[in-house]
Amino acid sequence: MLGLSAHEDTFARDSLPAPELWPDFKLEGFDYPEQLNAGYELTDAMVGKGFGDHTALIGNGRQRTYKELADWTNRLAHVLVEELGVRPGNRVLIRSANNPAMVACWLAATKAGAVVINTMPMLRAGELGQIVDKAEVEFALCDMRLMEEMEACAAGSRFLKRVVGFDGTSNHEAELDRLALEKPVRFESVQTGRDDVALLGFTSGTTGEPKATMHFHRDLLIIADGYAKEVLGVVPEDVFIGSPPLAFTFGLGGLAVFPLRFGATATLLENASPPNLIEIIQKYKATVCFTAPTAYRAMLRAMEEGADLSSLRAAVSAGETLPAPVYDEWIAKTGKPMLDGIGATEMLHIFISNRFDDHRPACTGKPVTGYDVKIIDAAGADVPLGEVGRLAVRGPTGCRYLADDRQRAYVRDGWNVTGDSFMMDAEGYLHFAARNDDMILSSGYNIAGPEVEAALLSHAAVVECGVIGAPDEDRGAIVEAHVVLAEGWAADETTKKALQDHVKAKIAPYKYPRSVVFIDALPKTQTGKIQRFRLRAGG
Repeated sequence: MLGLSAHEDTFARDSLPAPELWPDFKLEGFDYPEQLNAGYELTDAMVGKGFGDHTALIGNGRQRTYKELADWTNRLAHVLVEELGVRPGNRVLIRSANNPAMVACWLAATKAGAVVINTMPMLRAGELGQIVDKAEVEFALCDMRLMEEMEACAAGSRFLKRVVGFDGTSNHEAELDRLALEKPVRFESVQTGRDDVALLGFTSGTTGEPKATMHFHRDLLIIADGYAKEVLGVVPEDVFIGSPPLAFTFGLGGLAVFPLRFGATATLLENASPPNLIEIIQKYKATVCFTAPTAYRAMLRAMEEGADLSSLRAAVSAGETLPAPVYDEWIAKTGKPMLDGIGATEMLHIFISNRFDDHRPACTGKPVTGYDVKIIDAAGADVPLGEVGRLAVRGPTGCRYLADDRQRAYVRDGWNVTGDSFMMDAEGYLHFAARNDDMILSSGYNIAGPEVEAALLSHAAVVECGVIGAPDEDRGAIVEAHVVLAEGWAADETTKKALQDHVKAKIAPYKYPRSVVFIDALPKTQTGKIQRFRLRAGG
């Protein structure tokens, strides 16, 4: 089943699920040579195709051509191999906000044959430690502005041997940058196999225990040669922009893989707030945008106030359900459709989408070419058209968890069962209904309620708590904590703020409860299990 491997460190391949637990893969039309390095294909190979002088990356006050990016990543790859001792198959964790340096580190590590884990800057030492332990990470590359939590993680780790800082600001003043200055601009990329693991995408389960999804070199190109080519029709003149973190596979695809695969330009923002997005779209005449409906609402308001966003030809909405009014207003104001889509970290990127010439409100569209979907019940049987059931999908990408029993739940009879409920209408269009689990999806972030509960319970004021997702017009949902207070604590704004600040300090700040409800007792079953459905129902 698996071809040649260049990995000297075989941890990743050894940790793949047993073959009988894999989903069925449909690889027709995605023919790649047996030896394939995605880092090389997105840099040096693009220079070879004549894109050397095209702008590849914009960010932090700098523009870099494809030739400059190829040279930069080759220098960095030399450092990884010669100075740090990275061997093919070693795991390399990268900690950074969205900036060109993070992309360069990812590409360099990929060229060196490493298995890369991109992480968000908001993660705390404990969360980083879970990732390091799960993937047995030896090396970390960290923006020097974010070293504190990374070093705290390393101090208590039995796996993490080396943390090296890089300068995310474009000044090249950190250790990794200084070492790279002495290195040649040519590097012989490791001849990795097309089905060597290139990327581990971490995602929280409903328990808060992270799962690592495993993606091959070929997978990184499949999402570009599939969705980006078929649905977006990317051309070299395109300028990409968006808000999802590069640490999410959605962001890595939309803001790095897709533009670089076709000689286009990626514009990266460390703070991709709606006002910043609007400013940069206007400045660089961005043509393709990836963000959540919340930001598109802000863009609509900005257009009313005179903002010129007419350069955008593709507005891709993901991360939360696209409300029909936002879709309708966008078309009315721009004359162009907003493309709703759904993907999963397990599937790497979007596998159902609307098209420019085939779209409708409150509808996610049809499968991307190469993917099949069906709607099933809890027993795995097909449900009739027009009825809500569980979404099952298969195609050229699919779920492979790193050493995780949850593989058996996600993959059933060769199909990936995503955790989403959908309805398929008589014409084959798919309509989102809900998440099947207790995951809270807020502004594009997946938040596990039990993880927030654990953070709250570590505060002296909290006796018990239950965390749910509460509907929110702007964010899709917000984290809402129902808290039973210890004796002596007042159910007031001071306590509420103290709990919110405590959660922000314990885990990534985006996970904090925006709503805190103080209650006398939690609704429970006879066995003591919290009845979260009753909290959702208001009692």
